[in-house]
Amino acid sequence: MNQDIRDVRICFVIPTYNEALNINPLLHRLTELYKDPDVAFLIVDDESPDGTADLVKEFMAGDSRVRLLQGKRRGLGDAYVRGMTYAIDTLGADVIVQMDADFSHDPAVAGRLLDHIAGGADVAIGSRYVAGGSLDSRWHVRRKLLSRWGNRLARWIGGLKGVSDCTAGFKAIRADKLREAKIGSIRARGYVFQVELLHRLIRCRARVVEEPIHFRDRKHGKTKLSMLNMIEFFFSILLLRLRSHLTFIKFSLTGVCGVFVNLGSFSLLLEFGLNKFIASPTAILVSIISNFLMNNHWTFGDRVMTGRKSVRGFKFIIVSLIALLLSYTVFIILSMLFPKVLPVLLQAAGIAPGALLNYYLNSRWTFREASREE
Repeated sequence: MNQDIRDVRICFVIPTYNEALNINPLLHRLTELYKDPDVAFLIVDDESPDGTADLVKEFMAGDSRVRLLQGKRRGLGDAYVRGMTYAIDTLGADVIVQMDADFSHDPAVAGRLLDHIAGGADVAIGSRYVAGGSLDSRWHVRRKLLSRWGNRLARWIGGLKGVSDCTAGFKAIRADKLREAKIGSIRARGYVFQVELLHRLIRCRARVVEEPIHFRDRKHGKTKLSMLNMIEFFFSILLLRLRSHLTFIKFSLTGVCGVFVNLGSFSLLLEFGLNKFIASPTAILVSIISNFLMNNHWTFGDRVMTGRKSVRGFKFIIVSLIALLLSYTVFIILSMLFPKVLPVLLQAAGIAPGALLNYYLNSRWTFREASREE
């Protein structure tokens, strides 16, 4: 393990359920490999009937770095969320290592993952599917197909292109990235937790690297993968894709409302006898203001944005004037080219370019999301 990583607090978070045959050998191996006092080993056991928790308690008596967190059995995802949150908030962890308790993941390889973190990565994945990675030859063909296609679904539908092993449960992750990804709001309970976690980390611009590993089949105990987990996996991947486009959907709906505000205001001003060349920019300005309010409080409301509100307001005025100028220019040109066309149709034609420019500038500048350095 790289010397640079020894200056930070590391916590292994290991969920268990009926791992009595594995937990003592695993803890012995981990505590032998990682002797630094700043390394903690948190076992998250949820109502194992085989006495796993009791064995952990016995081990804790001889090594204070080993911790136990118990709770109701609500699935792998819930266990990881509670474990990671406890490791960060209570144990003060700077880096989390997540791994299985059944020796599918070689404890010695965790050191290589931590080396990647020391080298600047935010997430280091123990990958079965990059060059040099491999699977246990005892894996059944059906299980291999499920794993391969699960990863393909995660990449294609879940938007995780560029990652070879999206479902990997062996990772080292910086705690600040886990905070930024808001892991406490993850609701996935089964194995799809790994995909949703990675999805959030990538959306937070995490630097991800993959380290090839050999994935062993467990010697003791039974796999927890069930048909219910597979069903949850498929539908959760679809929801991830939908949520990844949620900002665009919300902006589109805001834009539709803006069109009605624009055309409604324009028609109303014409009814009051206002000249069309004055009514047009007035209606454009009213719609831009309504769009700004909706975008600020709804479309981009979940962003942690740069600058103060007053600064964003100043930026919005600049963007509004640019968008207004573009829309108004289009309206004037079309009015000169097609003087007999209904003014409201020409006004509608001028909305599109102004709206697109308005979204681009506001998304990238006015409502720009704060980066990690900010």
